[in-house]
Amino acid sequence: MTQTGGDVTEMLLAANAGDRAALDALLPRVYDELRRIAASHFRRERSDHTLQPTALVHEAYLRLINQHSVDWRNRAQFYGLAAQLMRRILLKHAEKRRAEKRGSGGEKLPLDKVTVFCAEQNLDFVALNEALAQLAEIDEEKARLVELKFFGGLTTEEIATVTGKAVRTVEREWKVARGFLFQTLAGEK
Repeated sequence: MTQTGGDVTEMLLAANAGDRAALDALLPRVYDELRRIAASHFRRERSDHTLQPTALVHEAYLRLINQHSVDWRNRAQFYGLAAQLMRRILLKHAEKRRAEKRGSGGEKLPLDKVTVFCAEQNLDFVALNEALAQLAEIDEEKARLVELKFFGGLTTEEIATVTGKAVRTVEREWKVARGFLFQTLAGEK
């Protein structure tokens, strides 16, 4: 991460207390990291995508600062929610594109292949979202882990810090979650 977590956390806590200036000062501090998260999403997208990482960052940031029911606690929570919002924005865009194409027969890519960042492949965000929803019904924590790692771009060590789990536990849970998603996505072909 490019900035210290303390600075961002302090700004978020000040925003909780109603300090609008803290929110205004937040964007320059988090912009590079949000841009990195968005860029990681686009490495898995088709090259002719109509959204751009900058537009995704701006849309997600606007949604983040307009969250009135969020009790900001720390930087990791902020980036986790940012990743979740980016995923929703891309999903909505993918659903719209799919509706326009209606049955184009696009190839689905298993998450197992995506995690090695095969940039030349296309990822079916709608199918991935459906698989994640199924995983969340079985194990909410593993679904959250996938969001943090895959969509948030957090490392295993960062996820361990955020969740309060051991790195080895996060690694084991990632393998289980990845296997579940791989089987679910492979079964849809």
